[in-house]
Amino acid sequence: MSDCNKAVLLIIDVQQKLFPVMSHSDDLKIALTKLTKGIKTLEIPILLTEQYPEGLGPTIPELRDLIPDVNAILKRSFSCCQSDDFISALQRLKRKQVIVCGIEAHICVWQTCMDLIMNGYDVFLVADAISSRNTFDKELTLRVLEKEGVHLRSVEMLLFELLQTSLHEKFKTISRIIK
Repeated sequence: MSDCNKAVLLIIDVQQKLFPVMSHSDDLKIALTKLTKGIKTLEIPILLTEQYPEGLGPTIPELRDLIPDVNAILKRSFSCCQSDDFISALQRLKRKQVIVCGIEAHICVWQTCMDLIMNGYDVFLVADAISSRNTFDKELTLRVLEKEGVHLRSVEMLLFELLQTSLHEKFKTISRIIK
């Protein structure tokens, strides 16, 4: 199970020029917003990447405005793990659970999840907070990653798993975020 004291959220490449062509982008934006607000409420560290921002633009403002204190890690490789800056930032946190969301599911998300597994991390993929241009690529990614040992969650499932009990001091806040 995911644990607030062991986890970090990784938001992969949710960028302005790429985001509008994602399948179900309106639902994706809602899921990413709820997830980010929930993770911030639980005081879990957040890492953010941007793939070639000169071409794909910065992170969408709806998400960026929620995490103004998080510096984007710029990359050109599809896997975040091929970026020395990303690996350094992740290692500094000393956390072994990585909660993954972002785009595109079948490229950067998939390759990052595989590399995280190969490097000994416990990966939780938030299925309603990832997307690709077409649903087939997303669905295939979910099937493949589940077979590779990635833990699939929804935003709501993950946030309540992190809480573990309605007695948690942040329960009411998380409940409001989910609604």
